[in-house]
Amino acid sequence: MADQMQWANALSTRHSLEAAVTDVVERAVSSLTAPPDLGLVFISSAFTSEYSRLLPLLAEKLSVPVLIGCSGGGVIGTTVSGETQELEAEPAISLTLAHLPGVKVQVFHIIAEELPDLDSPPDAWLDLIGVPPSPTPQFILLSSSFSSGINDLLQGLDFAYPGSVIVGGQASGGGMGGRIALFCNDRLYRDGTVGIALSGNIVMETIVAQGCRPIGKPLQVTKADRNIILELDEQVPLIVLRDLIANLSEKEKTLAQHSLFVGVAMDEFKLSLQQGDFLIRGILGVDPTAGAIAIGDRVRPGQRLQFHLRDAEASAEDLELLLQSYQHQRDSEPSAVAALMFACLGRGEGLYGKPNFDSELFRRYLQDIPVGGFFCGGEIGPVGGRTFLHAYTSAFGICRQISTPFQ
Repeated sequence: MADQMQWANALSTRHSLEAAVTDVVERAVSSLTAPPDLGLVFISSAFTSEYSRLLPLLAEKLSVPVLIGCSGGGVIGTTVSGETQELEAEPAISLTLAHLPGVKVQVFHIIAEELPDLDSPPDAWLDLIGVPPSPTPQFILLSSSFSSGINDLLQGLDFAYPGSVIVGGQASGGGMGGRIALFCNDRLYRDGTVGIALSGNIVMETIVAQGCRPIGKPLQVTKADRNIILELDEQVPLIVLRDLIANLSEKEKTLAQHSLFVGVAMDEFKLSLQQGDFLIRGILGVDPTAGAIAIGDRVRPGQRLQFHLRDAEASAEDLELLLQSYQHQRDSEPSAVAALMFACLGRGEGLYGKPNFDSELFRRYLQDIPVGGFFCGGEIGPVGGRTFLHAYTSAFGICRQISTPFQ
């Protein structure tokens, strides 16, 4: 089995940090039949005052060449009985260990000030990360919530590493302004981005569930300035939106008051746009005088967009459609061996009214694999072949070997 990729996850809800660390290390290590090459640790913000003790405690009990992790408003992991649990706002630690034969693991920590200009050549980004573009690396990124330069970093990585998959999330604390922590080997950081590049006999596939459903019809931006939509189909945007809302059901009208979003079409040439073809962005405000609408991303004339609504039903339906599509496409390939789950703090029990909804739905389609992760301040994953920072999303990174074990 030593030449076969192996992953394990353990989750502990012990209230003592020492006991929780002992618990996850013993269980995760005993699940592997070969030494781990990589560790990922997520710690609940219920342990905020003890973040600085986590790495020394892990080092006493665990020998692993590369370890990254962060704090989360909640953590996700696999119980002794093999169930996935999403633990929100209570003490918990989730530890994932992986034995990765034929895979090179490169770790890095980057702060915003180190990022090249966005008009720099690919080499500037390759030098920063220290990883060649071939074989195509797969990236897992964990960033601080504020001023980490994460959007520029994602743009730079997409540019320098075409074909690479990037997934991850922003560390979160307990509530607004809660302190966060990033872990990288033996160091604790408060800002920037920690990440790993995995190159070689590994592929990572993603499911990015944005949790919305489209309403009305696709519209074309005919006039815009930065993130402000000035015209839609050569009409005043606010009038277009009011007409759309007037034709909704009463339930949808109520939803539109607080859960209305804009989906920007990612494929300019696709004629028939479906759910999942859009990058979902929030509406930041409207100008009642000019009838303009400001959204949480840049827009330009010619782009197509469609208004969307979000609720528990739409979120469940969106994730299920993506899981069905994934399962349909992957039937004949080597099966998945593990998954990482990066869920928005705005999902979970607060959205669905019951715990473990997204993870249980995921396990219906991908059974018997360890799942670890955390509740994020923002989720990282690709839509339409480009990587973005999202909100209200569940992003999954699904790992498997490219080939059968090397002989």
